[in-house]
Amino acid sequence: MPPARAPLMTPVLIGGCIIIMISFAIRASFGVFQIPIAEEFGWLRAEFSLAIAIQNLAWGIGQPIFGAIAERFGDRKAIILGALVYAAGLVLSSFAVSPGAHHLLEILVGFGIAGTGFGVILAVVGRAASDENRSLALGIATAAGSAGQVFGAPVAELLLGFYSWQIVFMLFAGAILLTLLALPMMRTPEPASRAMLEQSMGQALIQAFRDPSFTLIFLGFFSCGYQLAFVTAHFPAMVTEMCGPIAPDGMLAAFGITTTSALGAIAISLIGLANIGGTLAAAWLSKRYSKKYLLASIYMARTVIAAAFILAPITPASVLLFSLLMGALWLATVPLTSGLIAHIYGLRYMGTLYGIVFFSHQLGSFLGVWLGGALYDLHGDYTLVWWVGVGVGLFSAIVHLPIREQALNLRPA
Repeated sequence: MPPARAPLMTPVLIGGCIIIMISFAIRASFGVFQIPIAEEFGWLRAEFSLAIAIQNLAWGIGQPIFGAIAERFGDRKAIILGALVYAAGLVLSSFAVSPGAHHLLEILVGFGIAGTGFGVILAVVGRAASDENRSLALGIATAAGSAGQVFGAPVAELLLGFYSWQIVFMLFAGAILLTLLALPMMRTPEPASRAMLEQSMGQALIQAFRDPSFTLIFLGFFSCGYQLAFVTAHFPAMVTEMCGPIAPDGMLAAFGITTTSALGAIAISLIGLANIGGTLAAAWLSKRYSKKYLLASIYMARTVIAAAFILAPITPASVLLFSLLMGALWLATVPLTSGLIAHIYGLRYMGTLYGIVFFSHQLGSFLGVWLGGALYDLHGDYTLVWWVGVGVGLFSAIVHLPIREQALNLRPA
């Protein structure tokens, strides 16, 4: 009688999906607040852009820290701390009336995202999954973040129609605290084999830092952060201001989308919706094909799509097409990158190692969000910063090619 196959949908995976979905729904909505906050206080676009950029940088700094906390004190304690910090940052930000206050408080929000986001959740999901199911489990957890993005921006846009942005921030703080109800499902599995348990974190870090492939993975993740953060933070405003008019008798109007601001929020939602399928497809393909070549292909496809979008007239149709195509590639890099780290360096310190690589992602996020606001104020549009994104996407496609995709402990001495 053949042995029973390990289940794919475990309580750990379900609980992780719930937490990451709510966390990313809130994170993905910040671009919707770009214009309301700037207009209320008469700020330049760069002011709130810098706050979001700092949030992304703090997320990157906090990711390896929360990964290490999870590996030292337990995953659930790290998640609780992350949710509390996230909620505190949102509540305090709702009282901020100066750019400096927003800049400072977004550090708390960024650290909160780190404690409830990919680094901690993917590490525990990866350890809980069987070898057979690991790639798909990581893909499902990543897709849950996209599911949050589907409704995050539209919900924020809807709530802003009834409440001030301050009240919406408070509501979001309550939502992130409610995710802690899923913690009983997040029972930490055995972390690794005896050999991995005997390895110290310092030894694991030294081995990774000495491996050129780790450096290439680190550098390659930069453009993913640049592109995703720029689009999340600025695309709603970009569509509002640069898109052609919506036909009053067209299909969009029939669905209640009558303004370009509403179209911008829906674009973020469509990106998240398309990415659910794209992420799951990438995870499925990674069981059959080289992860580094899949990553190179994704970054090249992003480069072509972004270049084609900015070269063509920006219309409601091109916005929707871009959202669907870019969305299919949006977070598809995450299960591939995290899976590549787990495959090469093992599961014991996956959270910390992925957190370090993710810091590169968030350096790119900081630059994409901040440059978006700064260059907008200089030139009055987003064209130049968009082309920078095209360039870094091409760079990432190239640097993934030399990665040595073999487990470190199987390589000859």
